[in-house]
Amino acid sequence: MLLHVVARGRIGRSPEAEIMARYLKRVSLPVKVTELPDVGGKVPKLDPGTQVIGLDETGAQWSSMEFAHKLEGWRDSGVRELRFLIGAADGLNDEERVQATAFFSFGRATWPHLMVRAMLAEQLWRATSILANHPYHREG
Repeated sequence: MLLHVVARGRIGRSPEAEIMARYLKRVSLPVKVTELPDVGGKVPKLDPGTQVIGLDETGAQWSSMEFAHKLEGWRDSGVRELRFLIGAADGLNDEERVQATAFFSFGRATWPHLMVRAMLAEQLWRATSILANHPYHREG
């Protein structure tokens, strides 16, 4: 299963970019990152077997274990691409919201979209580590 992060805005050479790269390098599944301009630009075409998760403050607040189990369920049900949509400063646009089949949130607070990328990268690493039976600091 491909993990595909589609994010609006350029992350450039920033501390958030370094954090994101550090964690995505550790993820055991293939990862692709697509950056779009803040406004305009088309979200890549959806192929069959793609599940789209919008990151939005109104989304479900999964724990790390819940997120790992969701990832496992999508993987085991044959999802070929798990796409995560991160909006620009004003969030997801209407077209992106319609594509999403689920919404995920890092809490009710508003987070800068560059921080959301870094936090998502860390959670993807953590979820794949949990699924690989690596020790998890809050379990047991």
